Amino acid sequence: MTNDYEFMLKKNHLIDKNEIASLGASLRAIEQKLLKQGHQEGNIKIWFQGEEPYFDIFFECNNDEILWFQFTLRGKSLSWDRRKPELQTGITNELCVDDVSFYAATKTIDNDHQADWDFIYLVKSILATRAEEPIFAKALELFNLPK
Repeated sequence: MTNDYEFMLKKNHLIDKNEIASLGASLRAIEQKLLKQGHQEGNIKIWFQGEEPYFDIFFECNNDEILWFQFTLRGKSLSWDRRKPELQTGITNELCVDDVSFYAATKTIDNDHQADWDFIYLVKSILATRAEEPIFAKALELFNLPK
C-alpha cells in the first residue's frame, strides 16, 4: 500500500480498500465509435464507465500521451489539462435533483477554489488498481508532477 492510500483511509472512513478495488474493477471501456472524436488530427478520446451512476473517466490523447482527462465520481470531479498541468477538483451537477433539464452527457463542473486532496488521493488509489494498463499508468504519472 502507498502512503497516499494510507492517508486516504485515515481521512475518509467511508471508502475502504475493498470499495476502492471494486470501483477500479468496475471501469469498462466504452466503444470508440460512440464518442465524438477530437478535431485535431491524431487526437483520440477514450471513455471508461464504472458500474455505479455518475462514475466515469474521459481521456483525450495524442500519440499515446494524455492531453486531458476528467474523472467523476459521486458528484465530484478531478481533471487535468496539459495546457495548465495541475490537478483540479470540483463538483458536478449530476446529483442535483431539481435540475429538470439535466442530461447526463452535458454535466457541468464547478471547480473548487482549493484542491480537495482527499478526493485526489481517492482517485489516485482507484487508478492504481488498474496500473498495469497503459492509459491508467500514464494517468498515474500526472499525480507525480510538481504542484
